[in-house]
Amino acid sequence: MQLTTAQLMATPCDDEEDNMATLCCISDKGEMFLMTRYPDEDEVEITLDDEPSTLDGLKITLGPQRLLIEVAPGDADALGGDDHLEITHSTPRDLAEVEETLQNILKGTGTYVSEL
Repeated sequence: MQLTTAQLMATPCDDEEDNMATLCCISDKGEMFLMTRYPDEDEVEITLDDEPSTLDGLKITLGPQRLLIEVAPGDADALGGDDHLEITHSTPRDLAEVEETLQNILKGTGTYVSEL
């Protein structure tokens, strides 16, 4: 599955939301992607077009213009039947906040790969 977005929006630690880490975007076709995790939770919640799923064991790769989210084959229903979601983005060059957010979301429950 593929999405294209102008920008990834990230919040590494929202103190108004019990320190939840959030990454989201809206595609150029109006599709919403949201990934969240509270620090005391063992799983990540992914919402794709209002369909939430709770997962663990994610692998996420962040590059200058690409975010790749890979799930186990048994969790493909979370991504509309695909085992990966590739998001092409035009986020400004400083992706430090996105990177910090992904690290917080995956800490202890997934794999983060940086291509920056």
